[in-house]
Amino acid sequence: MTKHTPLIVVSSGEPAGIGPDISLALASRRFGARLAVLGGLGLLQSRARLLRSSVELRACSEPGDVTEHEVGRLQVLPVALPAPAEPGKLDTRNAAYVLSMLRRGTELCVAGKARALVTAPVQKSVITQSGVAFSGHTELLAELTGAPQPVMLLAGKNLRVALATTHLPLRGVAAALDRAKLEGLIRIVHRDLQRRFRIERPRVLVLGLNPHAGESGTIGTEEQTLIEPAVRALAAEGLDVVGPVSADTAFTPESLARCDVVVAMYHDQGLPVLKALSFGEIVNVTLGLPIVRTSVDHGTALSLAGTGRARPDSLFAAVELALTLV
Repeated sequence: MTKHTPLIVVSSGEPAGIGPDISLALASRRFGARLAVLGGLGLLQSRARLLRSSVELRACSEPGDVTEHEVGRLQVLPVALPAPAEPGKLDTRNAAYVLSMLRRGTELCVAGKARALVTAPVQKSVITQSGVAFSGHTELLAELTGAPQPVMLLAGKNLRVALATTHLPLRGVAAALDRAKLEGLIRIVHRDLQRRFRIERPRVLVLGLNPHAGESGTIGTEEQTLIEPAVRALAAEGLDVVGPVSADTAFTPESLARCDVVVAMYHDQGLPVLKALSFGEIVNVTLGLPIVRTSVDHGTALSLAGTGRARPDSLFAAVELALTLV
């Protein structure tokens, strides 16, 4: 491998969580890329000692200094950590550090110095408590890259689920749905499945919002007023899209065999099924960005930080998928 080999940068996430732990675990695997972790060098060194890891940590001043990834060694693009981080104990003084890693990784990708950004989990609460308005990775990366409509896609081995709405209270979902936005979202999903996943003609299955997809308006009208008109319009454009389909039958093996992606109307409509089938192997992919971004499918797991019990499987899968997408 040479410097022409893709550089993947990994943001190590909330310093009090398992992000540093699973980032260190990257040294146990081979990856066909140059790989660099964004984070505090001292933090990673102390966490390695706590985990009794023999990983060799190599600081790199610039992305161009990053060489091929080797088992037993982890290359680090250092980011200054303002306050000492103790496993399991959140500190608002380190919220800016978390955001700095995300900004640095995004800047490297936008500038073409890195080919993809992979993110370990962050703790939204500690960032908002620090006084920064923060609703999640997806929204921040869209802001940093100027993307008008980011889309959250969760990809397992045998199922992909895109979300029409993300982290909203259930009572706010119906009001957040908009026909034009739904059409735009499905177009982005269709385009990026072609461009990133190299699926020539993606088959899109769109769920209804209400039980039984509204049952002809007797259990809700969003299917009739929003979802069905959007699906008809996109089908008329030539997209292979069907719906609205009742969520209680959409995830049968026969139904999933006829689609490449399911578009769910809200977070907990599609993700419980996906996580029941593939938890630990799921990758969060942000579509609609000018860069490739993947992430793990779990949170910061503060109680596991520094214990050696955190599983790095989802981070491994996120790096592998990022490499596939670039």
